[in-house]
This record gives sequence, C-alpha cells and structure tokens, in this order.
Amino acid sequence: MRSLFFALLLAFASAALALDRGALLKLAEGDNDAKIEAIGALVAEADPEAAAVLARFAEGEIVIDGKTVEVVANNRVRGAVADALAALRLLSREPSERLAAAKALAEGADASMLALVKRALEKETDSAIRPLLELAAASMEMKSGDKQTRLAAIRRLGESNSPNSRTLLAEAVRDSDEEIRSAAQKSLLEVQGRLAWGERAGLLFAGISLGSILLLAALGLAITYGLMGVINMAHGELIMVGAYTTYLVQVLFRKTAFFDWYLLAAVPASFAVAAAVGMLLERVVIRWLYGRPLETLLATWGISLMLIQSVRTFFGAQNVQVENPEFMSGGIEAFAGVVLPWSRIYIIVFAALVLFSIYLLLTKTRLGLFIRGVTQNREMASCVGVPTGRVDMWAFGLGSGIAGLAGCTLSQLGNVGPDLGQGYIVDSFMVVVFGGVGQLAGTVYAALTLGFANKFLESVSGAVIAKIVVLVFIIIFIQRRPQGLFAVRGRALEA
Repeated sequence: MRSLFFALLLAFASAALALDRGALLKLAEGDNDAKIEAIGALVAEADPEAAAVLARFAEGEIVIDGKTVEVVANNRVRGAVADALAALRLLSREPSERLAAAKALAEGADASMLALVKRALEKETDSAIRPLLELAAASMEMKSGDKQTRLAAIRRLGESNSPNSRTLLAEAVRDSDEEIRSAAQKSLLEVQGRLAWGERAGLLFAGISLGSILLLAALGLAITYGLMGVINMAHGELIMVGAYTTYLVQVLFRKTAFFDWYLLAAVPASFAVAAAVGMLLERVVIRWLYGRPLETLLATWGISLMLIQSVRTFFGAQNVQVENPEFMSGGIEAFAGVVLPWSRIYIIVFAALVLFSIYLLLTKTRLGLFIRGVTQNREMASCVGVPTGRVDMWAFGLGSGIAGLAGCTLSQLGNVGPDLGQGYIVDSFMVVVFGGVGQLAGTVYAALTLGFANKFLESVSGAVIAKIVVLVFIIIFIQRRPQGLFAVRGRALEA
C-alpha cells in the first residue's frame, strides 16, 4: 500500500515538473487572482497532465519539486478549476465528454480558457458541439478588454438562439461604451425574437400534452356520462385502478429481462382490469339506478371511497413508483432551452391512437351501432331487438377500460397513489360538459381548448389563478350554452 502511495506521488511530481513551474508556484503561494491566472496558464498548455494537477489542487494540495504543499481555494477559485477541467475535457476523444464540457463552458467560463476553446473549435467537427464552443468562445471574448473583439463577439452572439446569449447581451446593454451598448441592443432583440418562437413552440407542445391527458381522462367519462347519462363519481378511481394495474405489471416484468417492454402488457391489462371493475359496477349497482341521477351520484361516490380504501389496504397509503421504460426517458431539444420529453410525445401519440380506435369502434362495429342506437332512442332500439341491458354493460365497461388506459398513461408522469383519480374527476366532467354531453368530437375540442387555456394562463398568472379562471369560464359558458360546444342531435331529443 505504501509503495503504491509513493508511486502515485512520483507520478504527480513528474507531471508537475512537466508543467509550467511558475504557474504551479502561483497555485501554491499566490493570491486568488494569481491562482486564477495560473489555472489559465495550465489550461493554455493543453497538457493532459494539467487535469490531474488541477483535480488534486481542488482537493487542497499540490506537488512541487516532489513536495506536497497544502493550498486553500475559495469558491471563486474552485469555480475556475471546474471550468478548467471542463475545458481540458474538450481534448477527449469521446464525443459525449466533449459535449458535456462544451455545455458547461457555454454557461459561462473565465476568459483564460479562450485559447484552449479556440484550439478545440478548430478541430471539432461534431455539429452538436461546435455551436456550443462558438457560444463559449464568444462569451469569453465578451469579457475581453479589446473593443473590436467585444463587438465581434456581440455580433456572433446575436446569431445564437441560446438563453445564455440573452443573459450575456443583457449585461452588455448596460456597458458604458455607446457603440457596444447599441450593438448589444440590436443583437439582444434578434436573440429574443428567436427565443420567443421557441417559447411559443414549447407552450404549444405543453398545451397539446395537457390536452391529450385531459382527453384520455375524460374520454371514458364521455361514454359513461355523455352517452349513457350515468353520473359516475367513481370514474377517477377507475383511472387509479388502471395505474395500479400498470404498477403490478411493472413489478412482474422487473424479474425478467424484458422490463423495458412492460408497457406492451400493461396497456391491455389496465384496460381489461378497469373494464371488468366497471362492468361489475354496472351489473351490481348502476343497472338498478338508471333514470335516477341523484341516487347514481351518491352510490358511485360511495363506491369510489370503497375503492380508495381497498387500495390503501392492499398497497398502503404511500405512493408507489412506476418507472419509465428506457425509450421514454430523455427528450428532444427542438429549440434552445425547449426540451420535448419523450414520455409526453408518446402520450400524445397514444391518446391519438385511443381516440382513433374509439371512433372506429363506434362507427364501424356492431357494438358501436348498438351503442349509438340506444343513445338516440332506447325504446326503439329495444323494439328492433337490440339487447339494451347488455349494451349498457358493454358500454360502461368500454368507458371504464378507457379510464384504465388513462391511469396507465398517468403512471408514466408521476407516482401512483390512492388519491390519483381525485385530481382528474373534476377536470373530466368539465371537459365532457364543455364539449357537449354525448359528443365525442366535442370532448376532443374541449380537452385541447382547456389544455391550451390552462398552459397559456399558467405562463401569465400562475397555476392557481389559471385553474380559477378556467373554472369561472366554464360556469359562465354553461349558463349561456347549456348544451356545450356541440349539441346532441337525435330523434328522441327532437321529439
């Protein structure tokens, strides 16, 4: 062990001798400004051994002439060391290391790193790394005392679409030199214009994402309440059932080598389990309460409490965690500072597929024909041989199964708990009523409209005020137009 220690000490001593001895002395004995200057000098040498020396310096010691000297570094010096180590990683052969280093330097670094950054920029061919290096170089030149260099850097920053450029240019706008202030103001306006488009795109994506979640949560209710007229207060708990089913499937797949594909089993399982619970609920309770909305509301509310307590008994009151598969991790940086998460993208696609499947089922299948017939005129449908009782059970099961799919989706966005569905029952009813009871097309428009409205208002006034404004709008809208965006048309209603 002792021989290993001396070998390492000798290695560091040899590295130190290969580097600028004056810079090493400044690191050991100089003030903070001298230490930062010495760090820049070591980086400028671009010697791979400099990284080892700086890493040891950050730990509080340095080797000079074979002797270990204890040193003290404040936060400013430690920050300079971190920047220096990042700059030295630009020499790595691994693109991932160079990309991480470029991102770190693009957020701001000392001007002493400029020489190494320019050297790395000359050799860099990766299209993802070069813009970051150009931004880092321009930000360092902004700190230069040469006016023409600063003006050139300001113009280059004006061509960027990075939020860091906006911060640097905002500082330059307050410069004492009129020419620099004018150039910085012009570049700042250009950057802000490009960033504004990115922010609008991010807001648009957030609105679609929230709208797709509301659509999945409300689509099942649009069938049970919109088409069947059943006020199902247990709809949120059916969402919860789908989420816990996904959790159980994940637990089973964790013991196998196919964990990343557990959603392929969780989607049909969550639909089947929630549909089975819904059909049991319809056969045991709902079928005796058709046409009695108050009793249905109270009965389903009681059932929702029973389901919540059952889940707490079996799984505990604490939330359980559902992990995203590998392919749903990370995201796409569509614009600078605007990342579109893969999980949200997949949810949007999934919501569109569910909606298309429901459309095909209701318009192209025998069950869909029966559901539409019973919805428009139950008595006439019964007279021509439609088994209305069985259709009610299958329709309620369909709506409950879609709620289970919503639970499967929500499990990918956060933890799953007994109260998961409580946060979506009110929003689901708002979507259905706003879109028009009995109108699936209205549900789609309402979900997207409320999703966009929520996200836009959140960006202006915050989440709480946004919720209040949307709720007040829905109340006023329903008073003015009780039938919602789209009115149900049918012979029974027109008679």
